[in-house]
Amino acid sequence: MRLLQIDSIHVIARSPYMVLYSRLGQYDRQWLDDALAQGRIAECWAHEACFVPAADFGLHHGWRTQRQGHWAHKNAARMQREHREGMDDILVHVREHGAVRTADFTEGERPPGASGWWSWKPQKRWLEAWFALGDLMVTRRERFQRVYDLAERVLEKLDPPFDTTLAARDHSVLRRRFIIDTVRALGVAQARWIADYYRLRPSVTDRELAPLCAEGELVEVSVEGWSVPGYVHRDHADLLDQAALGRLRATRTALLSPFDPLVWDRARALAMFDFEYTIECYLPPAKRAYGYYVLPILHRGRLVGRLDAKAHRAEGIFEIKAIFLEPGVEETGRMTEDLAAAIVDTAVWHGTPRVKVARSRPVSLAPMLRRAILSIGKVPSKG
Repeated sequence: MRLLQIDSIHVIARSPYMVLYSRLGQYDRQWLDDALAQGRIAECWAHEACFVPAADFGLHHGWRTQRQGHWAHKNAARMQREHREGMDDILVHVREHGAVRTADFTEGERPPGASGWWSWKPQKRWLEAWFALGDLMVTRRERFQRVYDLAERVLEKLDPPFDTTLAARDHSVLRRRFIIDTVRALGVAQARWIADYYRLRPSVTDRELAPLCAEGELVEVSVEGWSVPGYVHRDHADLLDQAALGRLRATRTALLSPFDPLVWDRARALAMFDFEYTIECYLPPAKRAYGYYVLPILHRGRLVGRLDAKAHRAEGIFEIKAIFLEPGVEETGRMTEDLAAAIVDTAVWHGTPRVKVARSRPVSLAPMLRRAILSIGKVPSKG
C-alpha cells in the first residue's frame, strides 16, 4: 500500500491499525508503534497525514514543495507569519531539551470562536506547523500522542537510511515514481484515480501513462464495463493472467476502516464496487444515513454492506449498533457465516469479545448473525 492514513478517532481501533488488521488478521498492534520508534516507518504528509516506509521518505521529503497548496501547509505558513516568535521559541526548546509532546506544555490561550487547527493550544499549533514545514518530525508516539523532535535527529535513525539523492531528484522523476507505486498499490486503476492516492497535481492522464506502458512499467488492459483503459503494474503480471482466465478468486471477508485506501476515493469505490460511501463522522448527526463510524464490509471481493460499531473496552463489548446490506445483496448462509466470523475475530482482536447486534437492514439479518456468532463458540453472551 506504501502508506497508512492516520486518524485519531478511537471508536474502534484507530485507522492505521485497522487497515493492517483487515489484511493481516490478528497481529500485535505494538508492532506499528515499534516500527515508528525504530525508524522503519516515518510520518509525513502524503495522501493526508500518513505512515510511510522509511525507504520512501526521501520521495516525500523531495515532494514537500509541491504540497504547498495543501491546507496543512497553508495553515503552517500562516502560523509562521502570525506567531513567529512563539514558533521560534518552541523550536529552540526542542533543540536544547530534546523531544516533546504537546502535553509537556501548559494550556495556552485559544482564539475566541476558533475551531479545528485554530482551537488547539498555541504550542500544539506551533509543533504541528513545524511538522508540516518539515523542521520537526515525529520520533515516536506515546498512547498515540505525537512526540516531536528535530527532523535531523529523526532522519538519523531511519532504517534504511534517509536517501538524500532520492530527495534531491527532479519533481518529474518523483511524480513518475508516485504514479508507478500508486498503480501497484491499487491493483488495477483508471488514469483518473491515480492522482488522489498521493494527492498529485495536476491529474494523471492516459497520455502521461503511455510512456510507462511503452517502457514495460505498466500494462494497459481492457476491463469489462469500462469505457476507458485500465492499468496494472508489471509486478502483478501473474495475477493479471489469472484474472484474464477467470481464475482469480476472492476469499476474504473483513471489516474495513473508513479511511482504508480501498474506499477513500469515492469515484473508484463506486466504479469498482458500485458502493457509494461517505465518511459520516464529520457530518452533523441529523445528516448521517448510517452512523458515526461506519465500517464497509468486504466479502469475497464485493463491498456488500456497512456496519456501525463501537468497542466498549472497559466492559469487553463489541457493539454493532446497526448493520446494513447494500441494495440487491441477498442474505446467504455462507455470507452470514463469513461475516459472523469476521465480526468475532475483529471483536477478539479489540479485546472486546462479547458481541452485541442491535439492528439490521434487512431486519432478518440481525437474528441470523446472532445465531452464527453464538455457533462460533467464542462469544459467551447472547449478544
